[in-house]
Amino acid sequence: QVQLMESGGGLVQTGGSLRLSCAASTSISSIRSGAWHRQAPGKQRELVAHLTNGGAVHYADSVKGRFTISLDNAETTLFLQMNNLEPDDTAVYYCSAAIRKRAFSPVSDYWGQGTQVTVSS
Repeated sequence: QVQLMESGGGLVQTGGSLRLSCAASTSISSIRSGAWHRQAPGKQRELVAHLTNGGAVHYADSVKGRFTISLDNAETTLFLQMNNLEPDDTAVYYCSAAIRKRAFSPVSDYWGQGTQVTVSS
């Protein structure tokens, strides 16, 4: 069973940077598309950034110009580079991805367990 595992969260001061990573727990063929979401205490989960199968990227207005979603050349690890962080960015960040486990196998969707990002003022 494939599991996605996020890493790179932590505590950072306002204006600081973090880079989140999302990788599968087992060997996979490729990540076809992926996204990062976040959920702050008392709020609904929101989509932060999305990378489509064709390579297009989309960002929430609140993070445009500060966050960058990307995929490594091997197409097995999804990243979220977060710069100029603000206290409102404090949340649990989750990755999701459409994964092809083996060449020519169907694509299935998976979610990670989340990683905490805390931005202090």
